[in-house]
Amino acid sequence: MARNRLGKGKGSNGNHGDGTSAREAEPILHQRPREIQKFGEMIRMPIGLDEKTRAASVANLNQILADTITLRDLYKKHHWQVSGHTFYQLHLLFDKHAEQQDELIDELAERIMMLGGVSVAMAHDVAETTRIQRPPTGREEVPVQITRLLDAHEIILKASRAAAEEAGETGDEGTNDLLISDVVRTNEMQVWFVAEHVVDTPLVKTRGGGDAARDTADAADAGDAGDAGDAEAE
Repeated sequence: MARNRLGKGKGSNGNHGDGTSAREAEPILHQRPREIQKFGEMIRMPIGLDEKTRAASVANLNQILADTITLRDLYKKHHWQVSGHTFYQLHLLFDKHAEQQDELIDELAERIMMLGGVSVAMAHDVAETTRIQRPPTGREEVPVQITRLLDAHEIILKASRAAAEEAGETGDEGTNDLLISDVVRTNEMQVWFVAEHVVDTPLVKTRGGGDAARDTADAADAGDAGDAGDAEAE
């Protein structure tokens, strides 16, 4: 009988001397089990909230989750496809915002599961659920990219405030806190940073100043020079 490295006997059929088989260490492939919890179903969770309250929060959070996943992907699309003289700044900003949205996605999905629901997860389910308009596959100009981002943020902010208010009224303080402290505050900050990039502000010459502003500056310089000459004469 052959001997293995540990000195235990092993028969020709692959069985070890202790009755175990090498096949027990093989991965079991191509398994297709049934769903253990269907989407939309709730399981009991002992967190002090009734099923009706938890189910309402789950429905609201799944909508916000689908929209947040879409916004994250929109930021990545624009991160890759942005162009123009602000490329460097926006390339970095869009990627940073995508990472922050990714953190929110994880928090939202975990809260849904914590409440006893099932979180939306796959791309085709997200596409069917989100309320954010689908962009074209190709590249768009920067102002259009930013407009899409701002519109998406507003959709999420409105839904988050409404869901937070509902959660607060039903005693789901955990969901209320997540939405206000994390989702709303993060999206508001990102709106501020992005919106400032579409303010039509002059970079070189003040609007409405033109030659008049230059003449005023020249006159001031001439006056300063005259005053200096008078002082030297005295």
